[in-house]
Amino acid sequence: MLKRKATDNIIKWIQSKDKKCLIVQGARQTGKTYIIERFAEENYEEFIEINFKQTPSAMDIFTGDLTVDNMIMAMRFRFPEKKIVPEKTMIFLDEIQECQEAVTSLKFWAIDNRFDVIASGSLLGIDYKRASSYPVGYVDYLRMYGLDFEEFLWGMGISEDMIRNLCNYFQSKTVIPEAIHSQMMNYYRQYIATGGMPEVVQKYIDTKDFREVDWIQRNLLQGYQYDIAHYATAEEKVKAEKCYLSLAKQLLDKENHKFQYKEVEQGGRAQKYFSSVEWLLRADMVHLSRLVTNVSFDLDDYARDDFFRAYTTDLSLLMAMKDFSLKQHIVENTLAGNSKGGIYECAIADALYKKGYPLYFYKNETTKKEIDVIIQKDGQVLPIEVKSGNTRASSLKSLMKSHKDICCGYKFADSNIGASEDRIITLPLYMIAFI
Repeated sequence: MLKRKATDNIIKWIQSKDKKCLIVQGARQTGKTYIIERFAEENYEEFIEINFKQTPSAMDIFTGDLTVDNMIMAMRFRFPEKKIVPEKTMIFLDEIQECQEAVTSLKFWAIDNRFDVIASGSLLGIDYKRASSYPVGYVDYLRMYGLDFEEFLWGMGISEDMIRNLCNYFQSKTVIPEAIHSQMMNYYRQYIATGGMPEVVQKYIDTKDFREVDWIQRNLLQGYQYDIAHYATAEEKVKAEKCYLSLAKQLLDKENHKFQYKEVEQGGRAQKYFSSVEWLLRADMVHLSRLVTNVSFDLDDYARDDFFRAYTTDLSLLMAMKDFSLKQHIVENTLAGNSKGGIYECAIADALYKKGYPLYFYKNETTKKEIDVIIQKDGQVLPIEVKSGNTRASSLKSLMKSHKDICCGYKFADSNIGASEDRIITLPLYMIAFI
Protein backbone atom coordinates (compact mmCIF):
# COMPACT_ATOMS: atom_id res chain seq x y z
CA MET A 1 0.00 0.00 0.00
CA LEU A 2 1.41 3.37 -1.01
CA LYS A 3 1.65 5.83 1.84
CA ARG A 4 -0.16 9.09 1.02
CA LYS A 5 -0.15 12.48 2.71
CA ALA A 6 -3.90 12.75 2.17
CA THR A 7 -4.41 10.21 4.96
CA ASP A 8 -3.11 12.73 7.51
CA ASN A 9 -5.54 15.33 6.18
CA ILE A 10 -8.47 12.92 6.60
CA ILE A 11 -7.37 12.29 10.19
CA LYS A 12 -7.33 16.05 10.84
CA TRP A 13 -10.85 16.30 9.45
CA ILE A 14 -12.06 13.44 11.68
CA GLN A 15 -10.53 15.11 14.73
CA SER A 16 -11.94 18.56 14.00
CA LYS A 17 -14.44 19.90 16.50
CA ASP A 18 -16.67 21.54 13.92
CA LYS A 19 -17.16 18.42 11.86
CA LYS A 20 -18.77 18.65 8.45
CA CYS A 21 -18.97 16.28 5.54
CA LEU A 22 -15.77 15.94 3.54
CA ILE A 23 -15.61 16.23 -0.25
CA VAL A 24 -12.44 14.76 -1.72
CA GLN A 25 -11.77 16.35 -5.10
CA GLY A 26 -9.20 15.67 -7.76
CA ALA A 27 -8.46 14.17 -11.14
CA ARG A 28 -9.45 10.59 -11.92
CA GLN A 29 -7.14 7.76 -10.85
CA THR A 30 -5.23 9.83 -8.28
CA GLY A 31 -6.09 7.35 -5.52
CA LYS A 32 -9.08 9.04 -3.88
CA THR A 33 -11.26 5.92 -3.59
CA TYR A 34 -8.40 3.65 -2.50
CA ILE A 35 -7.25 5.96 0.29
CA ILE A 36 -10.77 6.44 1.66
CA GLU A 37 -11.52 2.69 1.57
CA ARG A 38 -8.30 1.77 3.38
CA PHE A 39 -8.81 4.51 5.97
CA ALA A 40 -12.38 3.41 6.69
CA GLU A 41 -11.45 -0.27 6.98
CA GLU A 42 -8.73 0.55 9.51
CA ASN A 43 -10.66 3.07 11.63
CA TYR A 44 -14.38 2.14 11.64
CA GLU A 45 -16.42 -0.84 12.73
CA GLU A 46 -18.69 -0.48 9.70
CA PHE A 47 -18.20 0.99 6.25
CA ILE A 48 -20.94 1.79 3.72
CA GLU A 49 -19.69 2.52 0.20
CA ILE A 50 -21.97 3.67 -2.61
CA ASN A 51 -20.49 4.24 -6.06
CA PHE A 52 -23.14 5.99 -8.14
CA LYS A 53 -21.41 5.28 -11.43
CA GLN A 54 -21.05 1.58 -10.65
CA THR A 55 -24.47 1.19 -8.99
CA PRO A 56 -26.83 3.86 -10.34
CA SER A 57 -29.80 2.09 -8.73
CA ALA A 58 -28.46 3.26 -5.35
CA MET A 59 -29.72 6.73 -6.24
CA ASP A 60 -33.09 5.52 -4.93
CA ILE A 61 -31.73 5.97 -1.41
CA PHE A 62 -31.78 9.72 -1.98
CA THR A 63 -35.26 10.05 -3.42
CA GLY A 64 -38.03 11.48 -1.30
CA ASP A 65 -37.33 13.17 2.03
CA LEU A 66 -33.62 13.66 2.65
CA THR A 67 -33.78 13.20 6.39
CA VAL A 68 -30.91 11.17 7.84
CA ASP A 69 -33.33 8.66 9.39
CA ASN A 70 -34.97 8.04 5.99
CA MET A 71 -31.61 7.64 4.24
CA ILE A 72 -30.27 5.31 6.91
CA MET A 73 -33.44 3.20 6.73
CA ALA A 74 -33.04 2.92 2.95
CA MET A 75 -29.40 1.90 3.38
CA ARG A 76 -30.36 -0.80 5.90
CA PHE A 77 -32.78 -2.30 3.39
CA ARG A 78 -30.15 -2.18 0.64
CA PHE A 79 -27.29 -3.46 2.83
CA PRO A 80 -29.02 -5.80 5.33
CA GLU A 81 -25.67 -7.35 6.29
CA LYS A 82 -24.35 -3.99 7.53
CA LYS A 83 -24.74 -2.71 11.09
CA ILE A 84 -25.08 1.02 10.55
CA VAL A 85 -24.27 2.31 14.02
CA PRO A 86 -23.91 6.04 14.83
CA GLU A 87 -20.37 7.18 15.69
CA LYS A 88 -18.94 3.86 14.43
CA THR A 89 -19.88 3.96 10.75
CA MET A 90 -18.33 5.77 7.82
CA ILE A 91 -20.50 6.44 4.77
CA PHE A 92 -18.62 6.95 1.51
CA LEU A 93 -20.50 8.40 -1.47
CA ASP A 94 -18.24 7.88 -4.49
CA GLU A 95 -18.68 9.47 -7.93
CA ILE A 96 -21.21 11.72 -6.23
CA GLN A 97 -21.43 13.99 -9.27
CA GLU A 98 -23.72 11.33 -10.79
CA CYS A 99 -26.42 11.92 -8.12
CA GLN A 100 -27.35 15.52 -7.44
CA GLU A 101 -29.72 14.55 -4.62
CA ALA A 102 -26.80 12.89 -2.81
CA VAL A 103 -24.85 16.16 -3.11
CA THR A 104 -27.81 18.02 -1.59
CA SER A 105 -28.04 15.45 1.23
CA LEU A 106 -24.59 16.39 2.54
CA LYS A 107 -26.14 19.36 4.34
CA PHE A 108 -28.43 17.09 6.35
CA TRP A 109 -25.69 14.57 7.17
CA ALA A 110 -23.59 17.46 8.51
CA ILE A 111 -26.41 18.92 10.62
CA ASP A 112 -27.26 15.48 12.06
CA ASN A 113 -23.56 14.70 12.73
CA ARG A 114 -24.09 11.10 13.88
CA PHE A 115 -22.18 9.61 10.95
CA ASP A 116 -18.90 10.49 9.26
CA VAL A 117 -19.66 11.07 5.59
CA ILE A 118 -17.06 11.44 2.84
CA ALA A 119 -17.97 12.15 -0.77
CA SER A 120 -15.72 11.96 -3.78
CA GLY A 121 -15.85 12.49 -7.51
CA SER A 122 -13.45 12.88 -10.41
CA LEU A 123 -15.42 15.39 -12.45
CA LEU A 124 -17.20 17.52 -9.88
CA GLY A 125 -16.01 20.74 -11.49
CA ILE A 126 -17.76 20.24 -14.82
CA ASP A 127 -21.21 20.47 -13.25
CA TYR A 128 -20.72 24.18 -12.65
CA LYS A 129 -24.26 25.10 -13.71
CA ARG A 130 -25.62 23.41 -10.58
CA ALA A 131 -22.90 24.66 -8.24
CA SER A 132 -25.45 26.75 -6.34
CA SER A 133 -27.06 23.56 -5.02
CA TYR A 134 -23.83 22.50 -3.30
CA PRO A 135 -24.20 22.53 0.50
CA VAL A 136 -21.96 25.54 1.09
CA GLY A 137 -21.01 25.83 4.75
CA TYR A 138 -21.68 22.17 5.49
CA VAL A 139 -18.68 20.57 3.78
CA ASP A 140 -14.91 20.67 4.01
CA TYR A 141 -12.81 20.10 0.91
CA LEU A 142 -9.69 18.05 0.37
CA ARG A 143 -7.95 18.04 -3.00
CA MET A 144 -5.99 14.93 -3.92
CA TYR A 145 -3.25 14.77 -6.51
CA GLY A 146 -1.00 12.08 -7.87
CA LEU A 147 2.02 11.20 -5.74
CA ASP A 148 4.57 13.93 -5.21
CA PHE A 149 8.29 13.16 -5.16
CA GLU A 150 8.40 12.64 -1.40
CA GLU A 151 5.57 10.09 -1.57
CA PHE A 152 7.40 8.41 -4.46
CA LEU A 153 10.51 8.11 -2.27
CA TRP A 154 8.44 6.51 0.49
CA GLY A 155 7.21 3.97 -2.04
CA MET A 156 10.80 3.29 -3.11
CA GLY A 157 11.70 2.44 0.47
CA ILE A 158 13.41 5.72 1.45
CA SER A 159 12.71 6.34 5.12
CA GLU A 160 11.33 9.55 6.55
CA ASP A 161 14.56 9.95 8.54
CA MET A 162 16.59 9.93 5.33
CA ILE A 163 14.26 12.48 3.76
CA ARG A 164 14.46 14.63 6.90
CA ASN A 165 18.27 14.55 6.69
CA LEU A 166 18.01 15.66 3.06
CA CYS A 167 15.74 18.51 4.14
CA ASN A 168 18.42 19.62 6.61
CA TYR A 169 20.77 20.24 3.68
CA PHE A 170 18.05 22.37 2.11
CA GLN A 171 17.54 24.41 5.27
CA SER A 172 21.24 24.93 5.93
CA LYS A 173 22.05 25.43 2.22
CA THR A 174 25.12 23.21 2.56
CA VAL A 175 26.48 21.05 -0.24
CA ILE A 176 25.06 17.53 -0.34
CA PRO A 177 27.59 14.65 -0.40
CA GLU A 178 27.97 13.64 -4.04
CA ALA A 179 26.94 10.02 -3.47
CA ILE A 180 23.61 11.16 -1.97
CA HIS A 181 23.07 13.88 -4.57
CA SER A 182 23.74 11.53 -7.48
CA GLN A 183 21.34 8.91 -6.15
CA MET A 184 18.63 11.50 -5.52
CA MET A 185 18.92 12.80 -9.10
CA ASN A 186 18.53 9.20 -10.30
CA TYR A 187 15.37 8.83 -8.20
CA TYR A 188 14.07 12.17 -9.47
CA ARG A 189 14.52 11.18 -13.11
CA GLN A 190 12.75 7.88 -12.41
CA TYR A 191 9.91 9.83 -10.82
CA ILE A 192 9.59 12.19 -13.81
CA ALA A 193 9.50 9.25 -16.24
CA THR A 194 6.95 7.42 -14.09
CA GLY A 195 4.79 10.31 -12.94
CA GLY A 196 2.67 10.25 -9.81
CA MET A 197 -0.42 8.22 -10.71
CA PRO A 198 -0.64 5.56 -7.96
CA GLU A 199 -1.23 2.61 -10.30
CA VAL A 200 1.78 3.60 -12.39
CA VAL A 201 4.04 4.11 -9.37
CA GLN A 202 3.00 0.80 -7.84
CA LYS A 203 3.74 -1.02 -11.11
CA TYR A 204 7.19 0.56 -11.24
CA ILE A 205 7.91 -0.38 -7.61
CA ASP A 206 6.81 -3.97 -8.28
CA THR A 207 8.53 -4.53 -11.62
CA LYS A 208 11.05 -1.73 -12.34
CA ASP A 209 9.91 -2.30 -15.92
CA PHE A 210 9.23 0.89 -17.88
CA ARG A 211 7.43 -1.10 -20.59
CA GLU A 212 4.84 -2.08 -17.99
CA VAL A 213 4.76 1.51 -16.76
CA ASP A 214 4.23 2.78 -20.30
CA TRP A 215 1.28 0.44 -20.86
CA ILE A 216 -0.53 1.71 -17.75
CA GLN A 217 0.22 5.36 -18.56
CA ARG A 218 -1.34 4.95 -22.01
CA ASN A 219 -4.40 3.22 -20.54
CA LEU A 220 -4.85 6.14 -18.14
CA LEU A 221 -4.60 8.60 -21.01
CA GLN A 222 -7.26 6.64 -22.90
CA GLY A 223 -9.46 6.86 -19.81
CA TYR A 224 -9.11 10.63 -19.79
CA GLN A 225 -10.01 10.75 -23.47
CA TYR A 226 -13.07 8.62 -22.68
CA ASP A 227 -14.13 11.12 -20.01
CA ILE A 228 -13.89 13.94 -22.53
CA ALA A 229 -16.03 11.97 -24.99
CA HIS A 230 -18.53 10.99 -22.28
CA TYR A 231 -18.91 14.19 -20.26
CA ALA A 232 -18.05 17.10 -22.57
CA THR A 233 -20.86 18.72 -24.50
CA ALA A 234 -21.26 17.76 -28.14
CA GLU A 235 -19.66 20.98 -29.32
CA GLU A 236 -16.67 20.58 -26.99
CA LYS A 237 -15.79 16.88 -27.37
CA VAL A 238 -13.44 17.05 -30.35
CA LYS A 239 -12.03 20.47 -29.48
CA ALA A 240 -11.26 19.56 -25.85
CA GLU A 241 -9.51 16.35 -26.90
CA LYS A 242 -7.42 18.20 -29.48
CA CYS A 243 -6.38 20.80 -26.88
CA TYR A 244 -5.51 18.10 -24.37
CA LEU A 245 -3.44 15.99 -26.74
CA SER A 246 -1.54 19.08 -27.90
CA LEU A 247 0.01 19.62 -24.46
CA ALA A 248 3.12 17.51 -25.08
CA LYS A 249 3.86 19.50 -28.23
CA GLN A 250 3.15 22.78 -26.43
CA LEU A 251 5.48 21.96 -23.53
CA LEU A 252 8.25 19.76 -24.91
CA ASP A 253 8.67 20.36 -28.64
CA LYS A 254 9.05 24.13 -28.79
CA GLU A 255 11.04 26.76 -26.95
CA ASN A 256 8.07 28.98 -26.13
CA HIS A 257 5.86 27.06 -23.71
CA LYS A 258 2.94 29.49 -23.90
CA PHE A 259 -0.25 27.67 -24.91
CA GLN A 260 -0.77 28.45 -28.58
CA TYR A 261 -4.02 27.62 -30.35
CA LYS A 262 -2.17 27.26 -33.66
CA GLU A 263 -0.53 24.15 -32.17
CA VAL A 264 -3.98 22.61 -31.70
CA GLU A 265 -4.77 22.98 -35.38
CA GLN A 266 -3.44 25.09 -38.20
CA GLY A 267 -5.04 28.52 -37.97
CA GLY A 268 -6.52 27.73 -34.53
CA ARG A 269 -7.73 30.72 -32.52
CA ALA A 270 -8.79 31.48 -28.96
CA GLN A 271 -12.32 32.25 -30.12
CA LYS A 272 -12.73 28.61 -31.12
CA TYR A 273 -10.76 26.80 -28.43
CA PHE A 274 -10.73 28.87 -25.22
CA SER A 275 -13.98 27.31 -23.93
CA SER A 276 -12.40 23.87 -24.45
CA VAL A 277 -9.44 24.80 -22.26
CA GLU A 278 -11.90 26.05 -19.63
CA TRP A 279 -13.72 22.70 -19.74
CA LEU A 280 -10.44 20.80 -19.26
CA LEU A 281 -9.61 23.06 -16.32
CA ARG A 282 -12.97 22.42 -14.61
CA ALA A 283 -12.60 18.68 -15.25
CA ASP A 284 -9.22 18.60 -13.42
CA MET A 285 -7.43 17.54 -16.60
CA VAL A 286 -5.15 20.57 -16.83
CA HIS A 287 -3.80 23.29 -14.59
CA LEU A 288 -2.63 26.68 -15.77
CA SER A 289 0.22 29.07 -15.15
CA ARG A 290 -0.72 32.65 -16.08
CA LEU A 291 1.50 35.41 -17.41
CA VAL A 292 2.02 38.38 -15.09
CA THR A 293 2.96 41.80 -16.45
CA ASN A 294 4.73 42.77 -13.21
CA VAL A 295 6.54 40.61 -10.66
CA SER A 296 5.06 42.21 -7.55
CA PHE A 297 2.62 41.23 -4.82
CA ASP A 298 -0.29 40.56 -5.39
CA LEU A 299 0.44 38.62 -8.59
CA ASP A 300 -3.26 38.16 -9.32
CA ASP A 301 -3.51 41.90 -9.95
CA TYR A 302 -1.07 41.58 -12.84
CA ALA A 303 -2.15 38.18 -14.25
CA ARG A 304 -3.58 37.76 -17.74
CA ASP A 305 -6.24 35.12 -18.31
CA ASP A 306 -5.64 35.10 -22.07
CA PHE A 307 -1.90 34.33 -21.89
CA PHE A 308 -1.04 31.10 -20.11
CA ARG A 309 0.78 27.79 -20.06
CA ALA A 310 -1.26 24.62 -19.66
CA TYR A 311 0.11 21.52 -17.90
CA THR A 312 -1.25 18.01 -17.39
CA THR A 313 -2.36 17.38 -13.80
CA ASP A 314 0.24 14.62 -13.51
CA LEU A 315 3.45 13.76 -15.31
CA SER A 316 2.18 10.21 -15.99
CA LEU A 317 -0.25 11.64 -18.54
CA LEU A 318 2.36 13.84 -20.20
CA MET A 319 4.62 10.80 -20.60
CA ALA A 320 1.79 8.89 -22.29
CA MET A 321 1.49 11.61 -24.94
CA LYS A 322 5.05 10.99 -26.14
CA ASP A 323 7.01 8.06 -27.51
CA PHE A 324 8.43 5.48 -25.09
CA SER A 325 11.94 6.69 -25.89
CA LEU A 326 11.30 9.89 -23.91
CA LYS A 327 11.28 7.89 -20.67
CA GLN A 328 14.54 6.20 -21.63
CA HIS A 329 16.22 9.53 -22.35
CA ILE A 330 14.97 10.99 -19.06
CA VAL A 331 16.22 8.09 -16.94
CA GLU A 332 19.55 7.88 -18.76
CA ASN A 333 19.92 11.68 -18.70
CA THR A 334 20.44 11.87 -22.46
CA LEU A 335 17.74 14.41 -23.25
CA ALA A 336 18.75 17.37 -25.37
CA GLY A 337 17.21 20.50 -26.87
CA ASN A 338 13.82 21.93 -25.92
CA SER A 339 12.60 18.64 -24.46
CA LYS A 340 15.18 18.66 -21.66
CA GLY A 341 14.36 22.15 -20.45
CA GLY A 342 10.66 21.59 -21.02
CA ILE A 343 10.42 18.38 -19.02
CA TYR A 344 12.17 19.86 -15.98
CA GLU A 345 9.96 22.94 -16.11
CA CYS A 346 6.93 20.63 -16.18
CA ALA A 347 8.29 18.70 -13.19
CA ILE A 348 8.80 21.87 -11.14
CA ALA A 349 5.33 23.15 -12.07
CA ASP A 350 3.86 19.73 -11.21
CA ALA A 351 5.45 19.78 -7.75
CA LEU A 352 4.20 23.28 -6.93
CA TYR A 353 0.71 22.53 -8.26
CA LYS A 354 0.52 19.48 -5.99
CA LYS A 355 1.41 21.73 -3.06
CA GLY A 356 -1.58 23.92 -3.91
CA TYR A 357 0.27 26.99 -5.21
CA PRO A 358 -1.33 29.07 -7.99
CA LEU A 359 1.32 29.36 -10.71
CA TYR A 360 2.46 32.37 -12.72
CA PHE A 361 5.29 33.18 -15.12
CA TYR A 362 6.84 36.35 -16.52
CA LYS A 363 8.03 37.12 -20.04
CA ASN A 364 9.10 40.40 -21.55
CA GLU A 365 9.27 40.20 -25.34
CA THR A 366 11.28 43.43 -25.57
CA THR A 367 14.06 42.56 -23.12
CA LYS A 368 13.78 38.79 -23.72
CA LYS A 369 13.72 38.27 -19.95
CA GLU A 370 11.69 35.30 -18.73
CA ILE A 371 10.99 33.79 -15.32
CA ASP A 372 9.77 30.20 -15.67
CA VAL A 373 7.61 29.93 -12.54
CA ILE A 374 6.52 32.43 -9.91
CA ILE A 375 4.56 31.68 -6.73
CA GLN A 376 3.52 33.61 -3.66
CA LYS A 377 4.58 32.28 -0.28
CA ASP A 378 3.94 33.89 3.09
CA GLY A 379 2.92 37.16 1.42
CA GLN A 380 6.14 37.29 -0.62
CA VAL A 381 6.77 36.83 -4.33
CA LEU A 382 9.10 33.89 -5.03
CA PRO A 383 10.55 33.76 -8.57
CA ILE A 384 11.98 30.47 -9.88
CA GLU A 385 14.15 29.68 -12.87
CA VAL A 386 14.54 26.09 -14.01
CA LYS A 387 17.74 24.93 -15.68
CA SER A 388 18.38 21.55 -17.27
CA GLY A 389 22.09 22.05 -16.59
CA ASN A 390 23.86 24.56 -14.38
CA THR A 391 23.84 27.55 -16.70
CA ARG A 392 23.51 31.13 -15.53
CA ALA A 393 20.06 32.40 -14.52
CA SER A 394 20.48 35.76 -16.26
CA SER A 395 16.78 36.67 -16.27
CA LEU A 396 16.44 35.92 -12.56
CA LYS A 397 19.62 37.89 -11.79
CA SER A 398 18.27 40.88 -13.69
CA LEU A 399 14.93 40.66 -11.88
CA MET A 400 16.56 40.53 -8.45
CA LYS A 401 18.62 43.63 -9.24
CA SER A 402 15.56 45.61 -10.27
CA HIS A 403 13.26 44.31 -7.50
CA LYS A 404 15.02 44.88 -4.19
CA ASP A 405 11.79 44.05 -2.35
CA ILE A 406 12.01 40.37 -3.39
CA CYS A 407 13.83 38.61 -0.57
CA CYS A 408 15.18 35.71 -2.64
CA GLY A 409 14.84 33.74 -5.85
CA TYR A 410 15.53 30.09 -6.59
CA LYS A 411 17.42 28.52 -9.46
CA PHE A 412 16.58 24.83 -9.68
CA ALA A 413 19.22 23.06 -11.73
CA ASP A 414 20.77 19.69 -12.49
CA SER A 415 23.49 20.47 -9.97
CA ASN A 416 24.27 20.48 -6.26
CA ILE A 417 23.41 23.25 -3.80
CA GLY A 418 25.27 26.41 -4.74
CA ALA A 419 26.29 29.51 -2.87
CA SER A 420 23.73 32.28 -2.73
CA GLU A 421 24.54 35.12 -5.14
CA ASP A 422 22.50 38.29 -5.59
CA ARG A 423 19.86 36.71 -3.30
CA ILE A 424 19.61 33.77 -5.74
CA ILE A 425 19.80 30.32 -4.19
CA THR A 426 20.83 27.41 -6.42
CA LEU A 427 19.23 24.08 -5.54
CA PRO A 428 19.07 20.59 -7.09
CA LEU A 429 15.87 19.98 -9.05
CA TYR A 430 14.56 17.41 -6.56
CA MET A 431 14.64 19.91 -3.69
CA ILE A 432 11.47 21.49 -5.03
CA ALA A 433 9.91 18.93 -2.67
CA PHE A 434 10.95 21.12 0.29
CA ILE A 435 9.55 24.47 -0.86
